[in-house]
Amino acid sequence: MTKAVRSAPCPLLLGAHMSIAGGVQNAVTRAAELGCTAIQIFLKNNTRWEGPPITEQQRREFHARLADSDILSVVAHASYLINIASPVEELRLRSQNALADEVRRAAFLGIPVLVLHPGSHAGHGAEAGIRIAAKTLRAVLEETKGSGVDILLETTAGQGTGLGRRFRELGALIFMSGGRRLGVCADTAHLHAAGYDILTRPAWTAVLNEFEYYIGLKRLRVWHLNDTPKEMGSRVDRHAAIGEGTIGLKAFRMIMTARRFSAVPKILETPKEPEPEMDRKNLALLRSLAKPSARKEPMS
Repeated sequence: MTKAVRSAPCPLLLGAHMSIAGGVQNAVTRAAELGCTAIQIFLKNNTRWEGPPITEQQRREFHARLADSDILSVVAHASYLINIASPVEELRLRSQNALADEVRRAAFLGIPVLVLHPGSHAGHGAEAGIRIAAKTLRAVLEETKGSGVDILLETTAGQGTGLGRRFRELGALIFMSGGRRLGVCADTAHLHAAGYDILTRPAWTAVLNEFEYYIGLKRLRVWHLNDTPKEMGSRVDRHAAIGEGTIGLKAFRMIMTARRFSAVPKILETPKEPEPEMDRKNLALLRSLAKPSARKEPMS
């Protein structure tokens, strides 16, 4: 979801994942109070397979509050329970149905992108997992044809048997799923944990070149901005406040000042306690890194 912008061709699209407690419309209010221009939300309780439908009243209120805010971009995130790569057919089908439901919920709210974890092969190997995940995605994309919602596969840390640690895995999954309505959400903490060096400009250039080769940078539609307490290559998924982990500020400065990513929403998933102070602090820091004076090593 993107609103028309009159004042600037490339406004800063920055925000955080917000709770939908009390209804999806309340997430907008929470984000607006923090000065967000972008927001990410779950579409139901993310720890349950099913949830009550979003009502017409909630949809109207959601859009009314958006219209009264500075929020220009809305991103949805699918439930963590969904495993499109499951080798257990019952779980795969349940995940397929749940994902299709999430796409329909996003369409109902007019949200154009849904972030999804690529799933776990559960010990059957990446190749088998990718084949199963592609089968699931093809079915969901066919079932939700005409929804106007694209599915963004999130880069992962590679913890356990999870898919999506390497760009070649995501590229293969996108290709085998048909390519249409598919993109990528890049998570800085996950990239770092997966072993991608994002700490200096030369290293960043190599990472982006690899992304372009296997996936194509035009498919990078959302950034998740998170630091991490874990070392590069740890394959452990842990998030930390911006600048308080092993990634540091330089990588975030490069992302925030990169012209090629100026129209890509940037979403915090950093620890929130105490709330909302931590979100406010992290957002302020990222805004400072986006200022022209911060363009010490811009990533073109």
